[in-house]
Amino acid sequence: MKKFFLGALALMFVVSVSSCRETAKEAEEAAKDAATEAVDAAGETAEAAKDAAGEAVDAAKDAAGEAVDAAKDAAGEAVDAAKDAAGEAVDAAKDAAKEGTEKAANAATDALKKKQ
Repeated sequence: MKKFFLGALALMFVVSVSSCRETAKEAEEAAKDAATEAVDAAGETAEAAKDAAGEAVDAAKDAAGEAVDAAKDAAGEAVDAAKDAAGEAVDAAKDAAKEGTEKAANAATDALKKKQ
């Protein structure tokens, strides 16, 4: 009976040691897998950050282009408004000069009529 118990204990010890070795191997493999997944995730994160930076640069370029276009349009509109204002000022000056000439001519005509 003593041999039986000793044999059973020896068998349990062997099973226990082999089980620990398998658990250690599984833990090592799990650690390797986790490290690989972490490296892959870091690569994907870096790629996503690179893509986001590229998109931000493109958006900034587009915004700058739109601002330049808006400034050109505003400058063109200002030039057109200045041309229109200058044309209106010239027309007003012509009208004023014509009116002044007519008044002077009428005054001269009236003065001549009074002399006669």
